[in-house]
Amino acid sequence: MKPKKRRRAVLLFLIAPIAGAFACGSRTGLFGEDTDFITLPDGGRIPNPRRDAGFDVAQFDAPPPLDATPRDASRIDCPDAEATLVYLISRDYQLLSFNPDDGTITNIGNIVCPAAAEATPFSMAVDRKGVAYILFSNPISGGSGPDDGKLFRVSTATAACVATPFQPNQQGFVRFGMGFATDLAGPSESLYVAGAQQGGVGAEGLARIDVSTFALTKVGNFIPPIVHNAELTGTGDGRLYALYTKNSNNAPPTFIGEIDPVSGQVVGEQAFPGVTLGMGWAFAFWGGDFYMFTGAGGGSDVTRYRPSDNSTAVIATLPTVIVGAGVSTCAPAQ
Repeated sequence: MKPKKRRRAVLLFLIAPIAGAFACGSRTGLFGEDTDFITLPDGGRIPNPRRDAGFDVAQFDAPPPLDATPRDASRIDCPDAEATLVYLISRDYQLLSFNPDDGTITNIGNIVCPAAAEATPFSMAVDRKGVAYILFSNPISGGSGPDDGKLFRVSTATAACVATPFQPNQQGFVRFGMGFATDLAGPSESLYVAGAQQGGVGAEGLARIDVSTFALTKVGNFIPPIVHNAELTGTGDGRLYALYTKNSNNAPPTFIGEIDPVSGQVVGEQAFPGVTLGMGWAFAFWGGDFYMFTGAGGGSDVTRYRPSDNSTAVIATLPTVIVGAGVSTCAPAQ
């Protein structure tokens, strides 16, 4: 069992903020497809509530409360669980590690990926072995420029970065949040992505990327719809969670929702009226708790949500905007 009392994070590095375009969470006015119907994962169609009612009028039953109670999971091929960290990427290319047990944040180094100079990190996921996958966006291009939607593989030990064969814009997915989750109880896992539109560019819904072939397969639309950019995190017992807002200006409340990885259905949800996503956000699950990294100002707040006692607390503030977070599915479940 990890200790439940943790110290406020101590920054072990100095960050020189640089001008950069906003990454995941920096988009406002994101619009879904203006169609009369929504296609369900089974091929059926239902009326699109956004067609006539507007994006902020929900016409689906509200999901039940969030349930994050740990379930049995395979620990095959896992390292020492207590040594598994949360990894972060900032919009100014800094790769960091965060230890939820004692609150320390350590600078690993700046990533130098073979991307266009104006391309910046957008989202990140970390696989079971501790390898990071970082999506880049080109804020100047609006979704169609050089290196927009390129996916890179990064060492969480050295920050070394190499390109992957992933081809952007597969099935319309250009910019998306990411997270690994095991297939059922593991140990195999899948990389899930949550797409959204920006200025009419990009596909919505849940998809999966095969990291052996880098082919993207759409799973289905989110039901109820998530029409703004979501970040994802997964667990070693096969569950997938999303962090998102339902407001076009990223205003609170912020939500954590459990997503069915087979269908895209939102099967549980918790609202956080005091959390503002802001200009960049990221998300991780570790030790039974959720960690939200949100950039409402010039930096990022680290907010911990503890389902066991339904408590929420800001445990750290970083002077840079975090746009991606990733954690191994071998991380502690409680």
